[in-house]
Order: sequence, then C-alpha cells, then structure tokens
Amino acid sequence: MDELKIEKIELFKVPPRWLFIKVITKSGIIGWGEPVVEGKADTVAACIKELERYIIGHTANNIEDIWQILYRGGFYRGGPVLMSAISGIDQALWDIKGKFLKVPVYELLGGAVRERMKMYCWIGGDNPDIVLEQADQKVKQGYQAVKMNATGPMEWVSSLKDIKKVANNIKLLRQEFGYDLDIGLDFHGRVHKPMVKKLIDELEPYEPMFIEEPVLSENNEALKHIYAYTNIPIATGERMFSRWDFKVILQEGIVDIIQPDLSHAGGISEVRRIATMAEAYDIAIAPHCPLGPISLASALHIDFVSSNAIIQESSLGIHYNKGYDILDYVLNPEALEVKNGSIELFKKHGLGIEINEEKLKEANKIGHNWANPIWRNADGNFAEW
Repeated sequence: MDELKIEKIELFKVPPRWLFIKVITKSGIIGWGEPVVEGKADTVAACIKELERYIIGHTANNIEDIWQILYRGGFYRGGPVLMSAISGIDQALWDIKGKFLKVPVYELLGGAVRERMKMYCWIGGDNPDIVLEQADQKVKQGYQAVKMNATGPMEWVSSLKDIKKVANNIKLLRQEFGYDLDIGLDFHGRVHKPMVKKLIDELEPYEPMFIEEPVLSENNEALKHIYAYTNIPIATGERMFSRWDFKVILQEGIVDIIQPDLSHAGGISEVRRIATMAEAYDIAIAPHCPLGPISLASALHIDFVSSNAIIQESSLGIHYNKGYDILDYVLNPEALEVKNGSIELFKKHGLGIEINEEKLKEANKIGHNWANPIWRNADGNFAEW
C-alpha cells in the first residue's frame, strides 16, 4: 500500500520525562507513539534510530510484520530498551491504520466490550496529612480508586516502627472514606522477601484493592510463598517486557493482576496478546501507566477490548509531572476527561487523541534529563527506589 509507505520518523524529548515519536507516511497521515524508559530517553531514542532501517520505506499497514522484524530481526531480543522502542513504533502504526480506515483502534482489535473504563490516580503516600488531602481531592473529582506508595526506603529487615508506619496511611483512608474508595498499595519493589509477610499482616485489616510489586520482578519465584500467604490480590508486571516474561507467572498462577506497560511491553500488539494469555488463566489486567497521553490512550484501547481489564492507571497530577502534565500536549483533552471515575470510549479515529505539535516543538527545545533518585538507608547502604 504505497500511500502508507513510511517516509520519516521524528522524535521529541519533552518534559517532564517523556519521549514521543512521530511516524510520517507518504499520504501525509501521521501516527504518534510514546517510546521511553524513564531515565533512559536518549538510549531508547538511539535504539529507534538503529531500527529505522526496518521501518523507513515499508508500509505502515503491515503492523504485525514490522513488529516481528523489530523483535526477531536482531539476535538479541527483549529487555526494556528494545521493547520500549518497539512499543512506541507499534502505537504509532496503530494510530496510522485507525486514521487511514477512519475508525478508533479498539474497533480494529475486535470492538469494545465496555462503554467506559474505571480509572485510578496517584496520591502521596509519605505524609498522613497529604494522604487525606489528596484523596479527598480525587474523590471530589469523581475518582472511586487511588493508589499510593506503601513505603519509603526499606531495609532488608526493617524495624517494627517502619512496618507500623506503612499501615497507618491506609488506616487513615479507611477511617475517612470507608469502603467507598478502593486503595491500591505499590510496594514498588522496595521491599525484600524477609519483610513481605510481616507487612501483609499489618495491611490485611484495611483490605487494600491490591499489593503491587511486593518483590522485584527478578525475584518472582518469591510470589509462590506470598500468594499462598494472603487473600490480598497480588499485582505485578510493570518491569516485564513481553509475553515470554509473563509466561511463567501466568502458568504458575502466582499473581491475580498483571500490569504490562504499553510503552515498555511491546506496544498495543504485544499487550493485546498478553491480556489474552492472562484471560486464559483467569487473571485480570490493569495496565501500568505513569507516563504521558499517548501511552495512556494506548492502554485504554487495550482496556476497551479486554474483558479481564479491571482498572486503568493515569499519571494525571502525579508528582513526576512538574511543569507539564498529560493534557498539556493534547488538543482534545475532553477525550481523556474522567467522568464519575471513568473514561468513556474514544470517538476519534486512530488512538483518539490529537497531539499539540506546536507545544511539543516548544517543549522539545527544553527537553529533560530526568533520572530516578538514588536512595540510601541510614547506614549508607543502597535502598531500592
């Protein structure tokens, strides 16, 4: 299909910590994607430049063929950098195809199974006053669910004082909002295996919606013991990058909710496959998304077509988004408006959002050099962020 031949690729590194890709076809139809590893934007940009040889001159219509070439065409496969580069390219190709065929992407994936998707957003998890204040703001905005970090820096075996502090914030929220508010707790991989069971003992009375990344993904074998120990749903997957990474935990049934990221786990094509795999094991999906508007829109298309999608994360107002937020780069912010705690089906073609390219070009001049902080415990030993 000559009119959809890919002629050019442009990259925009913009604050607060995002990288956008623009794929331009011969017909003038363009697609947008969000390929980034937080803190490694330049590395992913370099990877995309290396992959251009497999994209320029090819038709954007052949999404699956391009995906296979990008993934399997190199001897070394997988990992966050390659899969994030593929993710952004894949998102942009789906955007182009939807615009060319004049339908939203979810129609190309089999059609919607729901009319709206339940959303959650972040609140601060460190200070009790901030927890209550921010949760109250979100409830007034219509949200029915929030998530917060469960802990700050943690020792391999922490003091009882630190353990009690973890439970206090969710205790305050339960006292204030009862069970009208769902509360997710993100362990963020900060907790090591010796601490998990004790923390769960403290948290169980307050019945969180889920515990996210109770251990680092490289220690997923520990989930066998954690899963058998608690009735709190276990969620993980933001640092897993393909269907092959998810295969073992799905087969072993040691997780309740998987959280692939649309900008890290191979884009719309691959996360659609991962969601279907999870459904076969009766496991839910809640895509990870602390990133920008293109990543969020891509995640929502997966949610719209996946019967096992339960809730969607949004970074709107998250603490990372200083100076710029999700809607600052979007010409039709109404598409991402949260109404009664949900976002409704997109109406526009492709990914359903229009990017403000002038704003993007201005922000590209500013750029960013975001990196996650390096934490240390009181004794100077490295602590997981």
